[in-house]
Amino acid sequence: MKSDREKLWRLIISTPANGAMNMALDEAILGAVSLKHMPPTLRLYSWEIPCLSLGYAQPSSQADAERLRDHRWELVRRPTGGRAILHTDELTYAIAIPHDHPIAIGGVLESYRRLSRGLIVALQMLGLEVEISPQHHITKEERKKPVCFEVPSSYEITVQGKKLVGSAQVRRQHGVLQHGAIPLNGDITRICQVLRFESPALRQRAIERVRGRAATVQSLLGYPVTWQQVADALIEGFSNALDLTFQSSQLTAQEQERAQELVADRYTCSEWTNRI
Repeated sequence: MKSDREKLWRLIISTPANGAMNMALDEAILGAVSLKHMPPTLRLYSWEIPCLSLGYAQPSSQADAERLRDHRWELVRRPTGGRAILHTDELTYAIAIPHDHPIAIGGVLESYRRLSRGLIVALQMLGLEVEISPQHHITKEERKKPVCFEVPSSYEITVQGKKLVGSAQVRRQHGVLQHGAIPLNGDITRICQVLRFESPALRQRAIERVRGRAATVQSLLGYPVTWQQVADALIEGFSNALDLTFQSSQLTAQEQERAQELVADRYTCSEWTNRI
């Protein structure tokens, strides 16, 4: 049972930002929420230019730096786990809650399943027939694959058998951060152009796997939807499914200052990006 205070969440709609700033803002919000200086927060955002994000423990050697430069796309490492995602033509959500919030209790999978209810309702509101995959134990071979949308995961959200939402979670600083990408349109296989493969044939096989495993909202619906339409659906979906009330707000001066520090000290530093 959530208290009235636990039901009242902060909503932040961010302007597009680069990869380093987007990751820094998520972490700055997590810090403020963890200390309970700010209420649980849902942040919705997009990206100024395409950005390849690596999971916290993903080898940086899987990214092709030369191809990224040729495309003029960015590279960043997330604070959350999982595999690579190319952030472009998408809506990204981030949720920060204290570790003792009722939604967070029970570990990563338990909290992920609770939060997924909000995603499911939102996607259903958009007209998608959503399914939840069962728990999946990743095989040794799947661990080698670099693309988030290429590998099955426990309780992932699918439509017509294809993965639609790539989410990851981290627990630290007495808080929980979960963020995820919802591809809206475009070529879902573009990520394969900026990852390293031993041969063109292996790159092509990865493209075919991603095309068979994942999809965008537009490709599933058969018509385009706007970023704002999906944002509105997410707000209502989380509100209805989790019994939440959202209050529109802005980042505090302290959060903005902390984000700038994290950009300079972590998310633009090769020591962080290439840590593995």
